Amino acid sequence: MIAEFAKIVQTEKLSSADREWFPKILTKFAAFSGQGEQQPIDCSRESVIRFLRSMLTAKKPAWQRLQAARAIELYQRLVLKRPMDDLQPIIEKLERISRDEDLKKRANEKRGHDPKADFDPEYLLEEGDVGKIDPAELPVIQETRKLLRVRHYARRTEIAYIGWIERFLEFVKPKTADEASEFEVREFLSDLAVQGHVAASTQNQAFSALLFLFRDVLKREIEFLEAERAKRPERLPVVLTIEEINQVFRFLGGRDLLFGRLLYGAGLRHYEGLRLRVKDVDFSARQITVRDGKGAKDRVTVLPEVVVADLQRQIEATRLLHEQDLAAGGGRVWLPFALAKKYPSAETDFVWQYVFPAARNSRDPISGEIRRHHQHESVFTQALRNAVKRAGVQKKVTPHTFRHSFATHLLQQGADIRTVQELLGHADVATTMIYTHVLNRPGLAVISPADRLAGRH
Repeated sequence: MIAEFAKIVQTEKLSSADREWFPKILTKFAAFSGQGEQQPIDCSRESVIRFLRSMLTAKKPAWQRLQAARAIELYQRLVLKRPMDDLQPIIEKLERISRDEDLKKRANEKRGHDPKADFDPEYLLEEGDVGKIDPAELPVIQETRKLLRVRHYARRTEIAYIGWIERFLEFVKPKTADEASEFEVREFLSDLAVQGHVAASTQNQAFSALLFLFRDVLKREIEFLEAERAKRPERLPVVLTIEEINQVFRFLGGRDLLFGRLLYGAGLRHYEGLRLRVKDVDFSARQITVRDGKGAKDRVTVLPEVVVADLQRQIEATRLLHEQDLAAGGGRVWLPFALAKKYPSAETDFVWQYVFPAARNSRDPISGEIRRHHQHESVFTQALRNAVKRAGVQKKVTPHTFRHSFATHLLQQGADIRTVQELLGHADVATTMIYTHVLNRPGLAVISPADRLAGRH
């Protein structure tokens, strides 16, 4: 299997170093796991973590551990034909660690240290400086970060935008962003579609990043809408039947079952469920207020009766955890925008805590504060993937599938489409109309001509 992987690697768009080292890394991983090179290698999350920890124990730098994780992910995706979701959080974390190590190294070099020497321990970032803008970055990158944070863009958006801008600057080298022409912007976007074969959503993200750079940061009027655009596929949403949902729920338990029922019963997006705070659940009115949803909009949706008792128990468990955090000198939670300054004590108030808190505290990547964040998105995603497999459901199911099913089932029950639009938070009813594709109600049903021929209509 490693020999097959080595052949595949040569056809992928990788650096020469990755093409050389990825097969070697897989060989070491197989030996570490006690597996033969001719058989499919177990790439479970647990085995990968053990391998990466062994590299950490051997004092391998973060970039080498990141290279190893990417090699295993590529093998899993191309040879084993398995999705990469379970390894993606590991890769993202190693990317952050690798980036931090690189920043420290560049900062030491800037101060005149020998680049081959160890990092200067006196120049390591203090706790309060974690996530602050690195002065060693290009000025245009620093300005972009500042503006993104002033306008409260999501952390993920900042990472994505900066990545695309850096990629564009590499494309136009040795020119700077100020010197780049409209033609070069169009060429870059067209190259992504024509040569890079990127998905439409990926190219649109790059487009948005460059639009922000030129329009908002550089204050330049530029038109690059004529670039060759990747065609966005028109795909219908995956919807589960009620029987399939019941089957999947049979293999979810505890908090995972509650979370899945909440996504389906209230039509929440995955991140909306994760960001749900105690104050946004109204048991008396049987409703949930979704704060800062897609498009930075608030909305109200239904609180399903079936989850009320379990949700009350979950909130009580969250209360006990919060009291323990307070007793230990913690208990702080991230507050949106300027609320932390306006209400200094709110970050420790119970009502602001996440309904589904993370198992342990973590450091805020921007401020460096130690806080109790919400549960990581990979937790439910992995539990759902296992449940779908055990239930034998032959559909590509993600957490968002529950939202699709919520809308479709409401319409099947005769709910008004405008009501469903409000519950989902769609700005345009045309977006909601896509869920009518599976309806089988009088006035909308289509009878197959084969059924008419057989007299079954």
